[in-house]
Amino acid sequence: MSRILVSDQLANEGLEILKAVKEFQVDYRIDLKPEQLKAIIKDYDALIVRSSTKVTADIIQAAARLKFIGRAGVGLDNVDLKAATQKGIVAINTPAGNTTSTAEHTMSMILALSRNIPQACASVKAGKWERSKFSGVELHGKTLGIIGFGRIGSTVARYAKAFSMPVIVFDPYISLEVGATLGVQMVDLKALIKGSDYITIHIPKSAETKNLIGEAEFQSMKKTARLINCARGGIVDEAALAKALAEKKIAGAALDVFDEEPLPANSPLLKFDNCIMTPHLGASTSEAQINVAIEIAETIRNALLGKGIMNAANFPTVDAEAYKTLEPYINLAYRMGKFSGQLITGRISAVKITYSGVVSKYKVAPVTLSLVNGLLTPILGETVNFINALEIAKERAINVHEVVSTMEEEFVNAIRVEVKTDKEPFAIQGTLSANQKPRIVKINNVYMEAVPDGYILFIQNNDKPGLVGAIGTLLAEAKINIAGITLGREAPGGLAISAVNVDSNVPEKTIERLRSTKDVLYVKLLKV
Repeated sequence: MSRILVSDQLANEGLEILKAVKEFQVDYRIDLKPEQLKAIIKDYDALIVRSSTKVTADIIQAAARLKFIGRAGVGLDNVDLKAATQKGIVAINTPAGNTTSTAEHTMSMILALSRNIPQACASVKAGKWERSKFSGVELHGKTLGIIGFGRIGSTVARYAKAFSMPVIVFDPYISLEVGATLGVQMVDLKALIKGSDYITIHIPKSAETKNLIGEAEFQSMKKTARLINCARGGIVDEAALAKALAEKKIAGAALDVFDEEPLPANSPLLKFDNCIMTPHLGASTSEAQINVAIEIAETIRNALLGKGIMNAANFPTVDAEAYKTLEPYINLAYRMGKFSGQLITGRISAVKITYSGVVSKYKVAPVTLSLVNGLLTPILGETVNFINALEIAKERAINVHEVVSTMEEEFVNAIRVEVKTDKEPFAIQGTLSANQKPRIVKINNVYMEAVPDGYILFIQNNDKPGLVGAIGTLLAEAKINIAGITLGREAPGGLAISAVNVDSNVPEKTIERLRSTKDVLYVKLLKV
């Protein structure tokens, strides 16, 4: 008999699915303290949580027989994925359950902002009747700009079309052809900012997207533009937004998410009547709660009964014996993908993966999944995992092509990746060291031996004397310790590449100083 612990509130519809299986014992124990959960988790095969329960490394280590952790929601921020993976526990989420709720909340915010509904409601309740004060605008014919075109963004586009709104989209990883088939126009971010009457955000928060909408973007917007963010706090620079509202650079904003939640009482955004705010309600509908409960219950049920694993965030499908051999290659592939995903520019149209040596003798599907997962993770964040990576690539018209090489290659056991985009192509090659640790041995035409782990400063420069010393000096001044440095060059005096492993994050100020150093052409901080 499989024992399942549900430690957070879960809709009854989900609980009933699990209780209906005679092979299951389901315990519903909410409000457990961490020490209580740690004490009992050893007796369970599956754990289902929402956001309240924190599944830490300590709890995972105490889980003697745990096979699955299910999160009824999109994010897995409250689950230590590294510890779960090391323990061989599959972490599962429900990426589709709240799509409709969040998309509908976005449209609600657009409508409320357009017709001044919260302000007018407050006025009437205060005993006033100010019809002329709250005159609004129609959505008909207004251009909606959508930043991010995943499940939620594409759903919002469909809703907007019902209001006769032309839709333009910025998503550098969606092809023009896919956009055309969905009836939207793909544009770059600058064109979207300048051309939109409404701008709505549907991308994950990452180092790339932090403060994506800042002062420069507000300066470029129409004075009649309205901004909506129901994605993640931190994508919009709140100080810049407050300034734009104060200076009447835009007509208004509607926010469901914030840098700090709950929103501090001293937030400057609170003083603007044309800034509508809700307390992170995007997924807060009864239907969404039921949907995620049903989705996680069905997924955990099928997994425990051996009927396949869906929406796993950390584990590929592969038999145990093969996995022992493939595990270091799966790790290598993920790190190569994540390394590449942070350097590639433009819309990806094709990924060619060539396997040689030991790895080529096995079914390489889990390795490919791992690589594509790594490649798309910097772009899509938590919405991509080992299971859905190829499907998402297909949705985005990215052709993934595997080649198993039987010819003699430069490196005996290697993975080579060639990425085609509408800008510059990118190629990377990786292998394993003697102790099975991942190494990147070639980037485009430059040979090197980089360690894809932790924080990495990726630097392109002209091959000139003294540059390595200058890099070291700047990092020392910022008290950044160098863990290792790898150099490579196309030819003496030509293009050179440095991969500098550092022990901590590098402040943007230091990165800017590196960029301004003579003969430095490009600098980017990677997190692998």
